[in-house]
Amino acid sequence: MLDIRLIREKPDFVKEGLAKTGEDTSKIDQVLVLDERRRRLESEVSDLRNFRNVGSKEIGKLKDDAEREARKAEMRVVGDRIQEVEMQLTGVNEEQNALLLAIPNIPDARMPVGKDDRDNVAVRYEGESYKRNFEFAPKPHWELGEELGILDIERGVKISGSRFYLLKGAGAALQRALISYFLDLHVQQHGYTEVYPPFVVKEDCLYGTAQLPKFRDNQYHDVEDDLWLVPTAEVPVTNMHRDEILEASQLPLRYVAYTPCFRREKMSAGRDVRGIKRGHQFDKVEMVKLCLPEESDAELDSLLDNAEDVCRGLKIPYRIVEVCTGDKGFANVRQYDVEMFAPACGVADEEGGAGEWLEVSSCSNFTDYQARRAGIRFRRGAGVKPEYVHTLNGSGLALPRVMISVIENYQNADGSITIPEVLRSYMGGRERIEKQ
Repeated sequence: MLDIRLIREKPDFVKEGLAKTGEDTSKIDQVLVLDERRRRLESEVSDLRNFRNVGSKEIGKLKDDAEREARKAEMRVVGDRIQEVEMQLTGVNEEQNALLLAIPNIPDARMPVGKDDRDNVAVRYEGESYKRNFEFAPKPHWELGEELGILDIERGVKISGSRFYLLKGAGAALQRALISYFLDLHVQQHGYTEVYPPFVVKEDCLYGTAQLPKFRDNQYHDVEDDLWLVPTAEVPVTNMHRDEILEASQLPLRYVAYTPCFRREKMSAGRDVRGIKRGHQFDKVEMVKLCLPEESDAELDSLLDNAEDVCRGLKIPYRIVEVCTGDKGFANVRQYDVEMFAPACGVADEEGGAGEWLEVSSCSNFTDYQARRAGIRFRRGAGVKPEYVHTLNGSGLALPRVMISVIENYQNADGSITIPEVLRSYMGGRERIEKQ
């Protein structure tokens, strides 16, 4: 969440930043009203406690019974007032905290200003040499997958409902190969520590990384045990250090984790209904970083490069998009999306050609926003006041959109799929997926 001192000292700066995201800035005025009331109540409680402490000590010194009983009665009234003010203070604290949790992070001044994804900026295109010039009409992944017997959407829907699917045979093996490749690349070449976290988390964890309260309707919740299915590995991995004070020498911490991810796609109703681009369950490899505040800009650059390295290894065209203020994530201050090219999804690109750019990673810097919510701090030295770490994360990469890009980019005229070279060792040396 935002630092209350920043809101108190620079309200106009905060409002200006929030206005760029389309957020209601009146919440800041409400926070300030509650903050003033909270401080008055805290002052009153403090004064009353001091008065009671002094009075209680004096009671023992009084020799006149009547005077002593009168002073005791006075202290009981003071005690009742303290209890009353403390109850008011609890209510104000809860109301202020609820408001702060609902206010997004302020965009970095370098972030493009815009209203929605149409104002995002494609900053560069990479892998042009990998782009296929098909001598045949490329098929979309849902057709290829069905013909090869590796994708079964109909039975996925039969089992679990809309936006679920099955991968079979070489399709399941291809997805498993991609996950293994992602993890090995980030661990062996990029220096991340692999984590295998729980796939369910406590509610506090979702508040810590800012999925709650904003995106409550998109989360899967087990009511009986009060546990939540993870929407991304960002949640359990970031919360590994919840309420901890780290040493500066431990930073940066770089983690990578595979998890299935569970999200209700309520906000995308009616969109991308064909194929497997949007599902309630999908696999993802996530990179998470905790670092010193002064190093988070550089860590964002390396995070983005790590995500791009996967695209380079798979030899699939991709582009980098700088996300604008109106489309950015709730908790970040800067965001770069990595989008892979899929040649047959049926959406025309900017130049009028066939194909679609599919987001496979969002690399974000959250500064101290998540750390403040989750209580993750560090100390620069003995006796030095703890500070909040900066957190970052990015997909490295997200499935099934990488699957879509691989299937569509590596298809052949005979309906087979060539397996990218970097994945063959994970698939027993197999080079092609052909109809059995």
